[in-house]
Amino acid sequence: MQNVTLKVEGMSCNHCVKAVEGALEEIGASGKVNLAEKTVHVEYDESKLSLESIKEAIEEQGYDVV
Repeated sequence: MQNVTLKVEGMSCNHCVKAVEGALEEIGASGKVNLAEKTVHVEYDESKLSLESIKEAIEEQGYDVV
């Protein structure tokens, strides 16, 4: 399993948390949002998912991975 923390702009409420964590769950990753730090800690299997696909899943929800 791979762990990465991504900086994500545009998250401000619990709806944002659910949108991002839900999008990651849909593609087979596990994510934990920290609103105060504007980060998402993601755990994923690198043999099944790429970091790029994780970023795309977050960005499809309307947030910017920086």
